[in-house]
Amino acid sequence: MTFEEKKEAYARLLVKAGVHVRQGQRVAITCPVEAYEFSRLVTKYAYEEGALEVVTEFLDDVTMRMKLDYAPQSLFETFPAWNALRLNGYAKEDTAFIHLVGNDPEALKGADMKKFSAYIRSMHEALQEYYKMQSTMGFKWNVSAVPTRAWAGKVFPNENPDVAMTRLWNSIFATVRIGDGDPFPKWMAHADDLAMRSKRLTEWQFDSLHYTNSLGTDFTVGLVKNHRWEGGADIDKTDGERFFANMPTEEVFTMPHRLRADGVLKSSLPLAYQGNLIEDFTLTFRDGAVVDFDARKGKEALQAILDTDEGSRHLGECALVPYPSPVAAEGVLFLETLFDENAACHFALGRCFETNMSGGAEMSDEELEALGGNHSANHVDFMVGTEDMKIVGTLQNGMKITVFENGTWAF
Repeated sequence: MTFEEKKEAYARLLVKAGVHVRQGQRVAITCPVEAYEFSRLVTKYAYEEGALEVVTEFLDDVTMRMKLDYAPQSLFETFPAWNALRLNGYAKEDTAFIHLVGNDPEALKGADMKKFSAYIRSMHEALQEYYKMQSTMGFKWNVSAVPTRAWAGKVFPNENPDVAMTRLWNSIFATVRIGDGDPFPKWMAHADDLAMRSKRLTEWQFDSLHYTNSLGTDFTVGLVKNHRWEGGADIDKTDGERFFANMPTEEVFTMPHRLRADGVLKSSLPLAYQGNLIEDFTLTFRDGAVVDFDARKGKEALQAILDTDEGSRHLGECALVPYPSPVAAEGVLFLETLFDENAACHFALGRCFETNMSGGAEMSDEELEALGGNHSANHVDFMVGTEDMKIVGTLQNGMKITVFENGTWAF
């Protein structure tokens, strides 16, 4: 394929596999303003698949930073009612959401994170319907990426801007299986493989997992009873069609028990969070909560995450990713969690996914929390996996099974 043909194949893939647009469905796209040309490609293929309407919201790091620098704290404490009505309404109408990310990893460096934390809290409160439907697969949604010059310049700082953009495009193509031939059947086969591993792990019903590696991670996490491992494609409750919430995706993931996490987790990759880089950080857990933390860089941003709400100090996701994944094989630090989380095993601070517990999608937040689920305005993934990661699972009867050895699957 030529470079332009790969772009077109990628746009078609997001529409056809990412959200599986059906006849008469509305599609909502969010996209960096710089990437408007690619958003037009996605729009074109969505209409060709039968979309009723495609609406696009363009986002800009620079103006968001201006808002944080100049707008008063009070602005961030209330999410606009009109915007909540729009997004909650789209969700209830079974709109397909495509979120194209391409943020400058350091756009918000030095910004007032108290304002940003207030914004996250108010948004989560106003969009409860949206987030509930999203986490229970009440509509189709996809998060994928498109290069921007600021992002490419951070990933490839020694290249001129045009070369950096091309290199980032090519790395994205590789991680989403764009190359010779139609990528759609490749993604269906990939989904089947992840589904097989998820099924096996769910059948084992581990009581806990113990993580160790040479970085200094020595950590045990308990899993909720009747947990479900998921990975690859999701199923839309409305039409039963498969879709991919993330592209790329190499993980299988489940629900940790919010009160059962003990020990030390060492980050294996930097965390790019809302324009801040958090590097070489350590989280110490006791009885499920972060009781101590440190970071070589970005400690203030890490503290802002942890202080967002009570649930932000507890875990909401436990994800397994084999070290030699297509993302890791690129040898690139993307500085974007969508990619970096698919290069290594990771956890998430904050909100759990209800579908990771049998019957969880039908439970209230209070019912889920009583069984070990976690409720929060945040869901922040951070990477801990390494080439020498070992993970040993303990079954309900005390029997131990090695799940990961030398950074990859042991079964």
